[in-house]
Amino acid sequence: MKATVIGGGISGITTAYYLAKAEYKVTVVEKERYTGMVTSFANGSQLSASNAETWNSWSNVSKGLKWLFDETAPLRISAKPELAKIGWMARFLANIPNREKNTIETCRMALKAHDYYRAIADEEGVEFDRVEKGILHIYRKEKDLQHARQVNQLYKQAGLDRREVTAQEMYAIEPALQQSETAFVGGFYNEQDFTGDIHLFCRNLSKVLRHKYDVDFLKLPATIYDIDLWSDQGPVVICAGVESPVLAKAVGDKLPIYPVKGYSITLQDPVKAPWVSLLDDETKIVSARLGENRFRAAGTAEFAGKNYDIKHARIKPLLDWTQTLFPQMNTEYVTPWTGLRPMTPSMMPIVCQSKKNRNVFYNTGHGHLGRTLSAYTAKQIVDIIGKTQ
Repeated sequence: MKATVIGGGISGITTAYYLAKAEYKVTVVEKERYTGMVTSFANGSQLSASNAETWNSWSNVSKGLKWLFDETAPLRISAKPELAKIGWMARFLANIPNREKNTIETCRMALKAHDYYRAIADEEGVEFDRVEKGILHIYRKEKDLQHARQVNQLYKQAGLDRREVTAQEMYAIEPALQQSETAFVGGFYNEQDFTGDIHLFCRNLSKVLRHKYDVDFLKLPATIYDIDLWSDQGPVVICAGVESPVLAKAVGDKLPIYPVKGYSITLQDPVKAPWVSLLDDETKIVSARLGENRFRAAGTAEFAGKNYDIKHARIKPLLDWTQTLFPQMNTEYVTPWTGLRPMTPSMMPIVCQSKKNRNVFYNTGHGHLGRTLSAYTAKQIVDIIGKTQ
């Protein structure tokens, strides 16, 4: 049977992989010339079950209001009126009571996805600058560390083995932190999480799909996608990130996805850079070492509609963070990037069959955890397809 995947990012490529393994004749439709070129190009690169806490909380709402007019704030919400944003925010607030349940489920999915990514990489020989040194969460304030202890109880229910460490233990885990004059009160560390270049993973898995599984790749403008035409030939899976609502509307479905902007910087030849991946909860910045020759810092969230402008005020905090924590690091060669995360109000991905067309399916809306969750949701949607055909 034929199957079509619309979108060549991490969710689309992993979906195509599991469809091909299920012996579908797969076509991947992508508007860019290469796969992994949009949201999957240069994000934080963490596969992080330890970043599974959903954002639905009154404390985050309070921070968002406090930072409303701060261009450099970790979370920035544009004051410009926008109906889609207002509706999304209302549904976000309605999901606050579901925070703990959704956090546990997200962490559980992430841990399963870890196994799937490792299996794909090992079975297919996919290189992606994988670094298996865990993730270290760092804290400067006791109140933030106390919150982390509460969240850790949720992670334990999902099966994540994350332990609290002292500041001195942090320095032993990642010696490069000793360069910093920043005072830490402690942290949390786990060795189950890891990092790797998401773009490189997409590109190399695409080569495997093309040559080993005979998957076709078509470059077509998003404006001429005809979902009905594709669905007449078999199941169609929409994995198009922030463009998914537009495609769903053509089918007759509504997807509650809003584009939440994130930024990253990639440093070449990062002398004195850390090898252990970091997550700074206060600044909402993550870091990852990508092999010997690259270092990436990423983060911040901006609710400002659909645009890809790279703003200096949003890039500067990433560079300042890097230079402050690691003053001996080489920051001469820096590449800035921005991407739009497809975020749902519940912070949970959309993995389901269309209500309007039985041959259309969705694997989208992963938000800031697209890299982390996509292998799991890809396998999940292929299982759903198998039960409905």
